[in-house]
Amino acid sequence: MDAQNFANAWIQSWNSHNMEDILSHYAEDIEVTTPMIKMAAGIESGSLKGKALVADYWKKALVKIPDLHFELIDVTAGVNSVALYYKSIMNKTCVEVMFFNNEGLVNRMFAHYS
Repeated sequence: MDAQNFANAWIQSWNSHNMEDILSHYAEDIEVTTPMIKMAAGIESGSLKGKALVADYWKKALVKIPDLHFELIDVTAGVNSVALYYKSIMNKTCVEVMFFNNEGLVNRMFAHYS
């Protein structure tokens, strides 16, 4: 897997706001953990599991933030994982660590914001 190519495709998907394209990077059993879930959805754990729940959350977020635009700063590769460092919403920077399953789809994701 080429981490830089993945990062570029992932950023492009989010900046397109095309939910089908965004979801193409994720496994059905995706688990997303981010402070934004805790803040926006009031879920104390900050986690959502399953593509349908995550998609519903992201669709609502894209409606609330119609000008959402990410700007990639750097990408690092790990074992079956990548970490993307990018400019996110509310002028925050984010480090998002994504772990891949055997099919090359993201099945766990943790976001950390400045």
